[in-house]
Amino acid sequence: MTRRGGEAAVIRGLRLVAYTALPAEVVLAVCLVAGVRIPGAVLAAAELVVVALLAAEGLVLLRLRRRGLSVREAVAELVPEPVLRLVGHELRLMTSLVRWVARRPHGVGGAVGVFPHARDQAALFYGFAFVCLVESAGMSYLLADWPVVHAVVLVLDVYTVLFVLGLHAASVTRPHVLTDDALRLRQAAHVDVRVPLDLIASVRRESLFSHEKTDGELNLAVGSQTSLTIELTEPVDAPRLLGAPRPVRVVRVHADDPKALADALTRARTAPSPSPGRPPRA
Repeated sequence: MTRRGGEAAVIRGLRLVAYTALPAEVVLAVCLVAGVRIPGAVLAAAELVVVALLAAEGLVLLRLRRRGLSVREAVAELVPEPVLRLVGHELRLMTSLVRWVARRPHGVGGAVGVFPHARDQAALFYGFAFVCLVESAGMSYLLADWPVVHAVVLVLDVYTVLFVLGLHAASVTRPHVLTDDALRLRQAAHVDVRVPLDLIASVRRESLFSHEKTDGELNLAVGSQTSLTIELTEPVDAPRLLGAPRPVRVVRVHADDPKALADALTRARTAPSPSPGRPPRA
């Protein structure tokens, strides 16, 4: 077995242990919160496995770094892509809350046009957040006699409120962006698709409120509505949340001002290419 093959086998083994040990750790935590008596030997063994797993992954990470990989590349070798994508999604949501408060949109530098698309969902998300707050208050009252359970539920409730607000904040701070050569279409923190302008075959304003799942189509609805349909000459990849590829040739999106987006796309697609520079002298 080669050295690289040995490292790959070690990484696969660590992933297998992680898939087993981490869910077991969650189950033990739930049992402790629920008041279930767990033998001390079982708890000690579980914690020992977790510590050993972290230590082994730290050593493998150092070896990968010595091999010349960047921190991002080394972590990608150790952690499965779906896990990295889920963690990245949660981090983008929390970062979007900060950007929302600071009024600093993401990815608009050098843009020819910026097109918000979150206005029609604001009332819905504020309503969800209010319901979560009411539920949190009710659970706090009902669980007042169980302080440990109350603390756990309170943390989950607070995170749920932040998650709901983060979804809206991500939509507000990540508008659709038009550049000189591409249209960047986004939805919350989980969709970010770059569509080259030279692949756009047609653009039409079209208000739709029902969208069936169809292969080759991407529907970025806001409040169950899309207002613009974009057809492409060739498919572009719009990866799913966990990284699975999704080639699409039809994209339906929503914008607060669909006419402005459609007009900007029409102008960008029909704009004359820049005149070539004067040839150099011989």
